[in-house]
Amino acid sequence: MTATETRPRAQSTTPPQLPKEKRVRVLSFSQKLSRWDLKVSPYLYISPFFIMFAIVGLFPIAYTAVISFMEWDLVRNSGEFIGFDQYIWILQNPQFWTALRNTFSIFLLSSVPQLILAIFIAAMLDKNIRAKTFWRTSVLLPYVMAPVAVALIFSNMFGDNHGLVNNILTDLGLPAVPWHKDPFASHVAIATMVNFRWVGYNALIMLAAMQAVPRDYYEAATVDGAGGFRQFWSITLPSLRPTLIFVIITSTIGGLQIFDEPSQFDNTGQGGAAGQWLTITLFLYNIGWREWNFGRAAALAWILFLLILVIGLINLLVTRRLVRDEGSRGAAGVLRRMNRKGDDR
Repeated sequence: MTATETRPRAQSTTPPQLPKEKRVRVLSFSQKLSRWDLKVSPYLYISPFFIMFAIVGLFPIAYTAVISFMEWDLVRNSGEFIGFDQYIWILQNPQFWTALRNTFSIFLLSSVPQLILAIFIAAMLDKNIRAKTFWRTSVLLPYVMAPVAVALIFSNMFGDNHGLVNNILTDLGLPAVPWHKDPFASHVAIATMVNFRWVGYNALIMLAAMQAVPRDYYEAATVDGAGGFRQFWSITLPSLRPTLIFVIITSTIGGLQIFDEPSQFDNTGQGGAAGQWLTITLFLYNIGWREWNFGRAAALAWILFLLILVIGLINLLVTRRLVRDEGSRGAAGVLRRMNRKGDDR
């Protein structure tokens, strides 16, 4: 036996290591505070909005729902519960259906041309033109103007006897249009006011979406021989679909709540002598602040809310079927199809 074999082994003085799952990491107070700050701070930053929304938004909505089921007394600030009588009165009132028809007519006459003009103006502003900043700022000026001022100017322009539009028509040998008597003519005049105010605003939103499209797509399409219209139809429009959803939904909400333009179209603010341009919001205002019946006004407000909700959901479902950000529906997919056609040739 050698000396190395008879020598005893030295025992290790290092303590045995615990498994990783059994080790306990002790955090300091500053580390715990940092973790809590990371988790709680985002909610604290956004909490003022939700607190204010609950006070000035959710509470009035809930309170309006309660009032809509009551015969409300404004003096005593109390009411008697009468169930769905207010809703039944609204739905059986012929003025409600007249206001509903007028609202949809003005909405269609304003939203559809507004969307087409906004896309056209945005496409022009997206080109490499001189003084781009000036033109892009100019299209927003009508939106900055006060709605009452716009309504007063256009109501005088569309005057029946001495309006600027009728003077031009008579100078051209055409008959004057009874803008304040004929329902359809009044809808066209009010829709013109709406389009004047909102076309520039929507055009800038469309312009922002157009500028987000990669320019490589257009360069590749130019190399493949695609013209300007083909590029716009196959690249620009497919890329605008998510933005179109936003614009269509916001236009729907604003169009069904239109109030300033029809209320200022004449001096009475009652929607015409025979309700030619009476809208739902104008009818709501007349019930609440002219007849002082806040129970019926609250019921009409909830009916309008449900209408906007249903039509907004329909718009969302229809437009979402047209939106595909990936695959062959996007602009890149269009270019791939164009390239495949070029290879086949």
